Amino acid sequence: MSLRLAVAAPFQRAGTDTMAESEFVVALSLDRDWFSPDQAKRLVDVAASEGLLTRTDDGLRVAFDAASTDVPEDFRPGEDVLRQRSVFEKVLDALVDAGVAKQEAVANVNSLQSELGVTVEAAAVLYAHRQGIDVQDHASTALGEL
Repeated sequence: MSLRLAVAAPFQRAGTDTMAESEFVVALSLDRDWFSPDQAKRLVDVAASEGLLTRTDDGLRVAFDAASTDVPEDFRPGEDVLRQRSVFEKVLDALVDAGVAKQEAVANVNSLQSELGVTVEAAAVLYAHRQGIDVQDHASTALGEL
């Protein structure tokens, strides 16, 4: 996922798992020239909402092993990483990561949604659960949207 790669790159370069938010923004905007400073700040918000970054008193802490993340030399994230994904998109990513074909997952989620008369988010969570994929962290959000 390109958001994970974009988050990992500054931490890898610095050789740490914590850094000041301003240092992170500079790394993405000035050092790598991937984003404007405002976009880099937006990326912090999106990454925090996705659980990839946590804000601490000292700044930012990466919530995964950035050092072992393979960031290709020619990697350049698109602006799509700056938008927050819906619960459906997150669950769909989990399904695809688990080996379910994206088209198959979408078709089955849509069928389940129509059959049960629930939101697409709830149908996606139920479908993932039936596939044995843990999406518990998204279930409460989907439940709230019912």
